[in-house]
Amino acid sequence: MFGSVIGLVQTALELGLISSLTVLALFLSYSMLNVCDLSTDGCFTLGAAVGAVVAISGHPYLSIFAAMGAGMLSGLVTALLQTKFGIDSLLSGIIVNTGLYSINIAVMGNSSLLNMNKTRNVFTEMRFALEGTFLEKQHRLIVAVIAVAAVVVFLSVFLRTRLGLAIRATGNNPDMVRSSSINPVFTTIIGLCISNAFTGLSGCLLAQSQRSVNIDIGTGMVTIALASLLIGRAFMGKGKIGLQAVGAVIGSFVFRLVYTVALRFDMPAFMLKLVSSVIVIIAIAGPYLKKQFPVIKRRFTHNRAGEVK
Repeated sequence: MFGSVIGLVQTALELGLISSLTVLALFLSYSMLNVCDLSTDGCFTLGAAVGAVVAISGHPYLSIFAAMGAGMLSGLVTALLQTKFGIDSLLSGIIVNTGLYSINIAVMGNSSLLNMNKTRNVFTEMRFALEGTFLEKQHRLIVAVIAVAAVVVFLSVFLRTRLGLAIRATGNNPDMVRSSSINPVFTTIIGLCISNAFTGLSGCLLAQSQRSVNIDIGTGMVTIALASLLIGRAFMGKGKIGLQAVGAVIGSFVFRLVYTVALRFDMPAFMLKLVSSVIVIIAIAGPYLKKQFPVIKRRFTHNRAGEVK
């Protein structure tokens, strides 16, 4: 029983850490830049597909950079549609996400599935590096921790630089940024390119961890990431950048833990989307209902007192 619980927690931790890279991407685009990027699902699949193709060709380490580069290109297109073509940010994300479906199929060689069972990847390389040590069985977790730690440190440092502060200011007040001789078009492009690079990295690592890529691997990732981001905000609040980033990682783990528990209870696969929706509702409505609880309590007490009289 204890071993089963440990296995469940480790599975949730591994998946949560990998998914948290997408959460951190939305932390940058949604929380800092104030852009809701709906191209996340397609970009996640693009990173998975490009990373898989490069790994299959015999370049496991290069696959990481290729996936991030593909994500950056996706972010660039989304940003250009917003800033240069005057298309609303939500619509830009939808357009790019739709177009990426065809591009992802093409990248995967006109197939909807790529098998990586016999392919060397960053996880197998780590397992070989740790062979014979007590950490050998934790190779997946170690790779995920390294990737997440690198991204958290990068965001913590980058968002304090002059460019990072300009990106944050663009999200807060673009008019003020424009009046300060900062180009909001440039900051939006940079912000979305970096965030989508993290999304591509997340997709690449998940595909290599699962040793396969399905065209639907990224479906629902934007919903999962937003829910995880809001859960993390409930844990860490709106403090320092580093704490917010850590909160996003914690939120991703909590979401995956609930998801994994649902799977262990033999819940039908078609019900998992409903579980995701319920978690999102709780994450979004929870803080609001918490604030409203004292008001509701006072009203209830007042009504009860009136009935007694």
